[in-house]
Amino acid sequence: MSRRSLLRGAGGVGAAALLAGCGVPAAYVEEGDRTGRDLSARDRTVDFANWPLYIDTDDDTSRRPTLDAFRKRTGISVRYTEEINDNDEFFGKIGPALMNRQETGRDLIVVSDWMAARFVRLGWVQEMDRAAQPNVARNINPQLRSPAFDPGRLHSVPWQSGITGIAYNRRKLGRELRSTRELWADDLSGKVTLLSGLDESFALLMMGEGVDVTRWTGDDFHALCERIEGLVRRKHIRRFTGNDYIKDLSTGDVLACQAYSGDVIQLQADNPDIEFVVPEEGAELWAESLMIPNHARHKANAEKLVDYYYEPEVAAELAAWVNYVCPVPAAQTVLADSGDEELVALAEDPLIFPDAAMRGRLAIARDIAAGERQEFAKRWNSIVGL
Repeated sequence: MSRRSLLRGAGGVGAAALLAGCGVPAAYVEEGDRTGRDLSARDRTVDFANWPLYIDTDDDTSRRPTLDAFRKRTGISVRYTEEINDNDEFFGKIGPALMNRQETGRDLIVVSDWMAARFVRLGWVQEMDRAAQPNVARNINPQLRSPAFDPGRLHSVPWQSGITGIAYNRRKLGRELRSTRELWADDLSGKVTLLSGLDESFALLMMGEGVDVTRWTGDDFHALCERIEGLVRRKHIRRFTGNDYIKDLSTGDVLACQAYSGDVIQLQADNPDIEFVVPEEGAELWAESLMIPNHARHKANAEKLVDYYYEPEVAAELAAWVNYVCPVPAAQTVLADSGDEELVALAEDPLIFPDAAMRGRLAIARDIAAGERQEFAKRWNSIVGL
């Protein structure tokens, strides 16, 4: 099972999403109300909440080698919990405490960047002390250095990154796919799936329509919806999925689909006929980012842990296990020089370390603004539900 085989936020408009989307004044926390007493010096711990299957483990999964090495080096113990299964669900879980200027019991969290944008917009996360994080400043992937929602990455640091592109079964299809537009070819009718989540799906599809996703407009979004709605009504699109596209692609029930790069790397181990494509028009580069919630009791310890994972040797160990796009390009050299055949192959994999040609076709989409989210989610979910 891959990390993204678990359910993720689907761009719905639940109560928590409406709260943030509508910008309820009481929810916003001013800069001066975000910090609490930092107990890091006397309490050598850090509480780290992450997604399942998103960190290295040993063979019997009872140990996490990189966390164990951090404890031995620094004396800081990490209470690691795999409690994040859905962005919106987690938002609702810790939101009441943050809204009421209370600590959450967590010093470090990982959320998708579209959700991270919501936290930043609400003032629910603290700036990190980059002076205490030289590895982050030196080693972060330049493409991920300054997203629109967090210029300069003051409040967030990518944990892992990835690409949303196209996966297809080359043997069963009998030809190559190189463009998002090719998903609409007649011989793929009824054999295509798209991701159901608005935030996960729209950017790749817009790029297929020739839209610059760094500056897309509401008109671009509604034009895309018209196109997709027509394809759904003609039954060209088989269905919308979460990560169950993996099973459909493996069995041949689906010949082509939207997919995540890390999933496909793992799928190829069992089925070498599966290909992953960064389309000619481009694909979305996304990240899931580390953030320190307001009033975290171990902020300095959390900052040390973040910086530790930006050491190339540590980043390489993590990348070799999770198989997503590594946010630390220098980790590639570590793997390439390891002398281990499997690790050298990972270093050469452009889905983990994109080469220059691939990087030129990747873009980070602008975030859906607070004032747009309710309208756009309603429109998208109406199509998914047809």
